[in-house]
Amino acid sequence: MMKSINSISELYLPAIEKELRSIIAMAYHRDLTEYIYMLEYHLGWEGENAGPHASGKRIRPLLVLLTCAAAGGEWIQALPASAAVELVHNFSLIHDDIQDNSPLRRGRPSIWKKWGVAQAINAGDSMFTLAFMALFRLQETATAGTTIPAMRILQQACLQLTQGQYMDMAYEKRGDLNLQAYWPMVTGKTAALLSACTELGALVAGCTPIVQATYRKFGYLLGLAFQAHDDFLGVWGDAALTGKSTESDLVMGKKSLPVLFGLSQHGLFAQRWSKGPIQPDEVPALVAQLEIEGARIFTEKTAEDLTMQSLASLAEAQPQAEIGDELRDLSLQLLGRKN
Repeated sequence: MMKSINSISELYLPAIEKELRSIIAMAYHRDLTEYIYMLEYHLGWEGENAGPHASGKRIRPLLVLLTCAAAGGEWIQALPASAAVELVHNFSLIHDDIQDNSPLRRGRPSIWKKWGVAQAINAGDSMFTLAFMALFRLQETATAGTTIPAMRILQQACLQLTQGQYMDMAYEKRGDLNLQAYWPMVTGKTAALLSACTELGALVAGCTPIVQATYRKFGYLLGLAFQAHDDFLGVWGDAALTGKSTESDLVMGKKSLPVLFGLSQHGLFAQRWSKGPIQPDEVPALVAQLEIEGARIFTEKTAEDLTMQSLASLAEAQPQAEIGDELRDLSLQLLGRKN
């Protein structure tokens, strides 16, 4: 029977939160009360409506720990790596909110909205620095020789994050893009960090390079599937359930998977898109046109195919039975799947 994310989290989440707090504590200074508060606010620990909803599901650190356990390691040894990826993720969210001019994050004012852009950039940079300070704790928890490879894995993922974000923003101004341009962008924005999560878990578990690469592929394909699914929800999702407007992607000119597919059809959707920014009252008709032109079926099938490829890579890694099932369950729920 599939376990819920909450059930899977019961063992790991308190340990993740404790590790994160110990890393944030490295930045404490008596003259920096507001500075620390900003970090704790963004992580969901402080401020109005603080708590699990404000913190998020901690999917990325859970992937690190579950992969480590599934690969035969002691998950506790991977806690520094789990904190590191969560801090990198939150660094990227803080900067994304600034770049996208997003006033809310998980239903609360974003850091830049509360403290201004300059301080928000500084807070994001703090998260980034603390992430690599967290990885140094692998010298205390994991086997010798683990820390430097872990640094390499996460630094490469961070570079890809910035490349993906560059493409995402640059693509908004380009009208000559095709479907192939989508994959390098989402590799950086989403798949890079998820593949780092699974590779780090396998590294700490002491897997061979071949098995590490298989787990990395699992995370990479999971990231692509997640982004395709998220793009689907950005057009056809239930805003009440996702918390994401189904108008924003089209109005903001995002080159999501359904949009790029629609443009590739050179039909009525592409004709309207070429004329300039979409207005909110035009969205329903354009969504219907996307569906007529096959974008909905294409996006759903792409997400499904990538999901199956991801799970095939997980099976190829031969995870330990029960923990492997939990890792599979977490992956399916990340993708909005029930079985």
